[in-house]
Amino acid sequence: MATARPVSSARVKKTFLLVHGAWHGAWCWHKLTPLLEAQGARVIAADLPSMGADRTPAAEVTLESWAGFVADLVPLDAPCVLVGHSLGGAVISRVAELIPERIRTLVYMSAYLLPAGATVAAIARTDAESLIAPNMVPVLRGVTCALRDEVVVDAFYGACTENDRAYALERLDPQPLKPLVTPLEVSLARFGSVPRAYLETTRDRAISLVAQRRMQAQLPCAPVFTLDSDHSPFLCQPEALARILISI
Repeated sequence: MATARPVSSARVKKTFLLVHGAWHGAWCWHKLTPLLEAQGARVIAADLPSMGADRTPAAEVTLESWAGFVADLVPLDAPCVLVGHSLGGAVISRVAELIPERIRTLVYMSAYLLPAGATVAAIARTDAESLIAPNMVPVLRGVTCALRDEVVVDAFYGACTENDRAYALERLDPQPLKPLVTPLEVSLARFGSVPRAYLETTRDRAISLVAQRRMQAQLPCAPVFTLDSDHSPFLCQPEALARILISI
């Protein structure tokens, strides 16, 4: 379900389309959205199919269907800033391949920034400091997965308050597998033509800082911002995150 709120076009400074990561939904942006709107921005956030309030069967979800869904949300009136968190990074890269002319900037927020042909699952397995790959367990075998309960807080919410942790833990969903194992199809001519920014999170246990910087070395971004944050800056540092996004 989209959570965009109408804003008069006369005072819109910037449009942000926020794409959540694995196991999450549009609910994760609930602190960030009003902060961006207070600066005159238009914000669009949606549950990816099969996540959050969306009831699409997980077996029908693919990386391509997610990218097409997000591409359809991109406004026609002006290029937007497309923000991808975690797995959402692979989604926004594919969206940029589909509609590069309608995207102002890609922002990777502790996100998977993949070269052509790579998969999220394969890159995650190379991250020796991450809690994700070694702690994934099947929910519906061959269709969805989850993280072991005992690692979820450390992986995602290590710097969050108890209230924010409780809010998030109540809302996590099983993650469809197909988007994790699908090779990303992008090209320099289309995806590569869109400006990229990266937001690093130094206390991240889901995508380590080492892994974040390794991906940036392959596909450089400018500017690069660094937050002393866990994997969820939208919960533990929403004000700092909003200032960064507005500045891009």
